[in-house]
Amino acid sequence: MNASPVTTTAYRGYHSALELATLRGTDRSRALHIMAEALMERQNDILEANTLDLEISKEMAVPDLVLDWLKLTPERLQTAGQILQRLAELSDPIQQVLNIPSYQVDQCQTYCQLTPLGVVAFIYEAFPDMGAIAAGLCIRTANSLILRGSAEASHSNQIIAETLKLAIEDAGLPGDCIQILPPEHGDQIRELVVQDQFVNLVIPYGRSSLVQQVVRQATSPVLRTAIGNCYLYWSPSGSLDMVRWMILDSHQSAPDAVNAIEKVLIHRHHSPSTLIMLWSSLKEKGYTLHGDDILCAEFPEVFTAEAKPYEWNQAYLNRTIAFKAVEQLEDAIAWINRHSSGHADCLATESYQESRQFALGIGSAMTYINASPRFYRNPKRGGPIALGMSNQKGHRRGLISVETLTTLRHIVQGNGVS
Repeated sequence: MNASPVTTTAYRGYHSALELATLRGTDRSRALHIMAEALMERQNDILEANTLDLEISKEMAVPDLVLDWLKLTPERLQTAGQILQRLAELSDPIQQVLNIPSYQVDQCQTYCQLTPLGVVAFIYEAFPDMGAIAAGLCIRTANSLILRGSAEASHSNQIIAETLKLAIEDAGLPGDCIQILPPEHGDQIRELVVQDQFVNLVIPYGRSSLVQQVVRQATSPVLRTAIGNCYLYWSPSGSLDMVRWMILDSHQSAPDAVNAIEKVLIHRHHSPSTLIMLWSSLKEKGYTLHGDDILCAEFPEVFTAEAKPYEWNQAYLNRTIAFKAVEQLEDAIAWINRHSSGHADCLATESYQESRQFALGIGSAMTYINASPRFYRNPKRGGPIALGMSNQKGHRRGLISVETLTTLRHIVQGNGVS
């Protein structure tokens, strides 16, 4: 019986990963430079394909949120190219030796090496430039990549994948270490995520419905991602200016405000005049405000609607922020642990004791105290390059970076004498 296209793709990716892992880091760095140059050289072709995707998507009444994710600009492509260049300049993480003193064997030398995972499947909704960034992270870490984008971005994804594939072939890398599956069949995702014989990690990126679909169906390991529904607790000692800046800055990442603060818990001791000042400034910036039943009753002129129970657990993914009043810090911590997406939550306070209690009590992957949680996929020099954020407590949590796409190999070196 002939293998299906998905199985064949996974098989080819597996064997390309074995070959890729034997190449030198300098070979992969050179490939990354060529990939970046190719992306810029074909910018006009990519933007033309993206315009076609946008026109088709608008006719199909695709939601505005997805259209924002889908629309490429020269700046977005330039950022993707810059990320590839920066990845090329990083020291090679593969074969890096680590000392792990907790594991020792008598009369033997023990150490660990960082090694590739093997084959990574990236399943993403819109975001055509993310395919290039995922490819860069995988080439840097000597992993093969299988791309499976959504139908809305099919033309954009195809030309980006073709461009990168030609670039790595020019660099002498195995061509099948980057492959793309066209979004033609509804069961294609299900078939891909059960290829556990060949696929070593699946990363779904998009709305929570896509992530949950992959989690439910996969037999390969899944690295869950999260967007939005981050919480902020405004302590009585926290300043108005600090809170306003944290909220506004967190929404500035484009096109996907990964760590946007969408829920704010406020202590009851805040004065009404201070609250009104914050809410007025947010509304002037174009934000829609929802409130709990108590705040809506006290300030009916402020809030557009009362937040429904399910809203506290879900991301808005637009400029909507919900506010809720709480009695004390312990209540805020309990509410956040129960309802936030669990990848980035915040505190505004001038109390050291509160900051320590919050940091120890919050179960999220990242905690921000008097700091904006704004997400930078291409941060300033020195910051880690990240594909997104993971909120799970299993395989690598937090930023999805180069280290996330590696694993440890334990080496025990003896001398043959007991």
